[in-house]
Order: sequence, then structure tokens, then C-alpha cells
Amino acid sequence: MAEHGHGEHAQMTGWRRWAYSTNHQEIGLMYIWTAFFFFIIGGMLAMLMRVELMAPGPTIMDPQAFNELFTMHGTTMVFLWIMPVFAGFGNYFVPLMIGAKDMAFPRINALSFWLIPPAGAMLFLAAFLPGQHLADAGWTGYVPLSLQSPGLGMSFWFLGLHLLGVASTLGALNFIVTIFRMRAPGVTFHNMPLFVWAQLTTAFLLLFSLPVLGTALVMGFGDRTLGTHYYDLASGGAILWQHLFWFFAHPEVYVLILPSMGIVSEVLPKFTGRPIFGYKAMAYSILGIGFLGYTVWVHHMFVTGIPSSVRTVFMINTMIIGVPTGVKIFNWLATIWGGRIQLKTPMLFALAFIGNFLIGGLDGIFLASIPVDYQLTDTYWVVSHIHYVLFGGAVLGIFAGVYYWFPRMTGRMYNEKLGVAHFVLTVIFLNVTFFIQHSLGLAGMPRRVADYIPAFTQMNLISSIGAVCLGLTQLLFLYNALVSLRSGRIVGSGDPWGGSVRPEWQHGIMPNPVAHASAEPHAEVRHGGEL
Repeated sequence: MAEHGHGEHAQMTGWRRWAYSTNHQEIGLMYIWTAFFFFIIGGMLAMLMRVELMAPGPTIMDPQAFNELFTMHGTTMVFLWIMPVFAGFGNYFVPLMIGAKDMAFPRINALSFWLIPPAGAMLFLAAFLPGQHLADAGWTGYVPLSLQSPGLGMSFWFLGLHLLGVASTLGALNFIVTIFRMRAPGVTFHNMPLFVWAQLTTAFLLLFSLPVLGTALVMGFGDRTLGTHYYDLASGGAILWQHLFWFFAHPEVYVLILPSMGIVSEVLPKFTGRPIFGYKAMAYSILGIGFLGYTVWVHHMFVTGIPSSVRTVFMINTMIIGVPTGVKIFNWLATIWGGRIQLKTPMLFALAFIGNFLIGGLDGIFLASIPVDYQLTDTYWVVSHIHYVLFGGAVLGIFAGVYYWFPRMTGRMYNEKLGVAHFVLTVIFLNVTFFIQHSLGLAGMPRRVADYIPAFTQMNLISSIGAVCLGLTQLLFLYNALVSLRSGRIVGSGDPWGGSVRPEWQHGIMPNPVAHASAEPHAEVRHGGEL
């Protein structure tokens, strides 16, 4: 059942309205704003790393600082940028898409958001304490590195991630109950938007994987601070951490990509004038990706001495998971084929998502092969792979969603010319930065190192120039968003993109949240949706 009581909240103004809000749209916007704040921080860390790597030898930092930067960059981008921004889109649009007035548990929904800022602050707290270091064992926190790390940084990392896990678990439960119990009459699992399918599958992925991560983090914190010996190296503690971490982290990859797939599945029909091709196949392929995501975690551990019979099973599973992904790509192409394509900014980012994510997926097929993985693991091939999946996939999907729903969330239209310029520069510098890292990996350059041999200088210089330009390009997006939020063209009620009206546009457009924070969706609350 939904909790109500927006009456007193509706009378509040200023910061109190946002601080005490239980409205799903306002909470969604706060998720998105917070995520973009951490996107800026994570991007700055990446640019500093790439400046250090422009030339061999120490240039602007020592190896310890470099270790802290790449650890906090990865942690920030995964847990404080991509996950919260998708939670924001889900909060804002899932109730609208299924005809619910709000999330099932609005107060728990607010709690889920308000756990994120203190968790994020905790992750960076050591930087502001005298004589302390930030976490420096990578976003994977491998033991024994994470247990032997000096200072309080790694301890704060364990605690901060655990708090973020609690927030995501509460959010996942809220999405599951909302989608199962609050769909309007007539909204069934076979006609609800694919973005809702993606959010539902993501919620189940989080629900079953986060407790494993939480257990691993508690054990690691105990080893660091309480003298426990869960990860005793003499009895295989390092391998135990990897099993626990990757059982979470590989489903986490799909937590980071499935919502983008859902966004692309909403954008393509709008800008082609055609319904999505093979709706049921698309929905079931989302479920297939979610299920198979739990069966492939050991492919991250091929070089750890796992028995060959076990490795073979996980190699086959990893290749099988490409099948539902391929179904989605072919169905997207079939949707585009013969459509009346409008190359607006959201459509451009959706098309770029397909191409760049495909590159990342093909990279992964190479790594799924045991003998190839032996050569490429822990090289820059892996860095290229994960960034084509997460930046070329997840982040491009996020931008497609922001531009597509910007009028719905703000009541104003962004500047299309600036949007196209942002798209062009982002795609160019994305590929300048990460495509050449394939060659660095094939040449044998290890990842997570602050120095390298002179033979790698030219390729690193090209990658670093691309990374700095890619980061600066995002200032164009921020400028466009902030100016449009204040002075962009006001859009009328309904769908400003034309064509068939998608569910989230049927209840009017929320007024500009900077000036009007009181708008609520007009859909009637429904309970007990058809299963």
C-alpha cells in the first residue's frame, strides 16, 4: 500500500520542500542532481589520472595518489553516478508509466535517497583528515590489498559501500512492490513499457546480489578493524573475496546497463514512428540477461587457479549471455529499419549507444575465451572493454534519457544545437580515448599502474588528450541544461516530440522544478494490478 500525506509537504517552500519530500518526481530529480554532482567529481578524477599518464614517470602525482584516484574514480562512477541516476529515472517515470500515484513506500523511498549523500561523503572523508589516505585498492577492493591499506580510507570505503548497498536494497524492494501491486487496470506485464521491465529486472538483480556484497564488506571491515580472519590468505581468503565480490559485481554490470537498454527502447519508437519490433522478445531478453548475469561471475577469475572444468562452464555461460543481448540489438535495428527517423539529440545518443555498446560486447566475447583471457586480463584491453560498456553504453543511454525527458521533467526545451554539438564531441572523444586502449592492451600494458615503458608513450598521449577533451565536452551539456532550465522554451502540455503519446507524457508536464516544486502526477492510485 502507498503511504500518503503530501498535504503538509505541499505547504512547504524552499529547501524544506525538497528535504521532506516523499513525492516520487521530486525524489527522482534529487537522485539525478546528486548523481550528476558525483559525475563531475568522478570525471575530474579520471582527467587527473590521464594527465598523469600523458608521459612515463611521475608528472603531477606519486603512485600512491594515483592508486587513490583510480580507486575513487571507479567507485564514484559505479556507485554514485550510474546507479543513482537510473534510480532517479526509475523514481520519476515508473509510477507514471504504470498509472500509480507514487512509489509503494514513499517514506522508504525518501530514505533510500537520503542515505546516498552521507555514504558518498564517507567514501571521501579520509581526504579531509590529516595524515590519512583515500581507499587505494581499486573499486574491486581485492584482498589482501584492501586489508593492508594504510590509514582510514579503506575502512571508510567498506562502510560507505555498505551504506550505499542498504540504500539500493530498499530502493529495489520499493520498485518490485510498486510494479507488482500498483499497476493501473489494463497495465499488464505484456504491455507495460520496456523501461519498466528493465527497472524491474534491475531491482531483482540488486535484491539478490547486494546481500552478498554486504556480507563481504562486513567481513572485510572486521578483518581490518576487529581482528577477525575471514580472509586469511593461508586458507584461500583472497579467492573467497573474489567469489563474493564478483557474484555481486557481474550482475552489477547489468544493473548499470539494463536501464539504458530500457531508455533506448523508449527513444527509438518515438523517433522512428514505429512500435518496438518484437516487444515480447525484448521483454524476455531483459529477463534472460538478468538471469544469466548470475551464472558468469567466475570469468573474472580465470587466472586464479580455478579448475579447468569449472572455467569451461563459465566460459560457455559467458558466451550464451550474448544471445539475449543480440536479440535486443537486432530488434532495435529492425525498429529503425523503414522508420521515419528524426535525428534529434535523444535519437542520436540512442543510435550511438547501440554502436558503442556493441564494441564493448564484442570485447567481452574475447575475454570470455580462457586462453585469450590469460593474455589480456589486467591489461588495458579490459579498461577499454569496461568503458565501452559503461560509457559507450550506460552513459550514452543516460544522455539519451536526459535529453528525451528533459521537457517532461522541467517544462522547458533544451537547446537542440548545443545538444547535437555535445553528442558529436562526446562520441568522437569517447572513441579517441578508449579505442586505442585496445592496442595498449594487446601490447601488454597493465592497467592500474602510474608508470609505463617509453614504447607506450604515444598511445597513452592520444588516449589522455581524448580523455581531457571528453571531460571538457561535458561542460557543454551542463551549460545547456542549466541555461535551458532557467530560460529554455516553455513547452505546452502533452508530448513535445509528437507522434504516439507514451504513458509518461499522458498526465501533463511538470512545471520547472526551480520555480515550481509542487507538481504531482495526476494519475489515480491503483492497487492489485493484474499479474
